[in-house]
Amino acid sequence: MSNPTYTTGVKFADKPLIWLHGTVKSPPFSATARLEAGFLLRRLQRGDKLGLPHSRPMPVVGPGCHELRINDERVTWRIIYRIENDAVLILEVFEKKTAATPKNVIETCKTRLQRYRNDAR
Repeated sequence: MSNPTYTTGVKFADKPLIWLHGTVKSPPFSATARLEAGFLLRRLQRGDKLGLPHSRPMPVVGPGCHELRINDERVTWRIIYRIENDAVLILEVFEKKTAATPKNVIETCKTRLQRYRNDAR
């Protein structure tokens, strides 16, 4: 179309989500938590920078890695992600049960990120 006001609703600058692992679906996420996660992920796709209380850096996983915080009815969820130039990588989705991120989650995220980098070459 030649009409410059025509839009598909998707901006060309929006980054796709690349799920290396995990899902955000009901169950186990409640409908409210799923909506919150979707809203925050959409903001990341549009290039918004999120800070506390929604997101915090996770340099222990790797440079540019972060953790989304989703509070559900009785559960706290975390989504470990990294923003690449052309995409938002989802490294892990898990239920957070302790103050510290479990070491196995950190190691799994590191492995997935390295595998993604190797495959991208």
